[in-house]
Amino acid sequence: MPAPVTSDLVWREIEKRSFAVLSYVNPKGQARSSGIVYVPIDRVLYVRVATESWKAKHIRRNPHVALNVTISKRVPFMPWIDIPDATIAFSGTARVLPMSEVEPKLLEALLGRMIDHANNDDNSIIEIRPTGHFATYGVGVSLLDMRDPEKARGRTPVG
Repeated sequence: MPAPVTSDLVWREIEKRSFAVLSYVNPKGQARSSGIVYVPIDRVLYVRVATESWKAKHIRRNPHVALNVTISKRVPFMPWIDIPDATIAFSGTARVLPMSEVEPKLLEALLGRMIDHANNDDNSIIEIRPTGHFATYGVGVSLLDMRDPEKARGRTPVG
């Protein structure tokens, strides 16, 4: 029996976090990935990047991306017991926005949540909209149930 996940549960977990691994494709069709710090607002994820970074260049050419959000799992009072992280994986579409094209209210909210406000002239925002379904492992289940892949796996529409 799969994990009892819902779109709302998954979004709550995404909103509690700020780190994900973003995957995209370069012009030669080769897969690439990199860690990102994101800001979730209204079920859209935003990432600040250098305007001329490879990440921004590749996403401008091909907006299809995938993300994997990890959720650290630990046994309270026994941190030496190794528990695999729970995960939320999904596909989405991304677009690179120059800072000048981001609504002032949204830009203010984004920059207010980001630690480094300097050098915005050389930066852009990547807007990521999840599509399809969330595929989860270990979300909404007990630590014991994470040992059973049938119980730990879940799938729900992005919603």
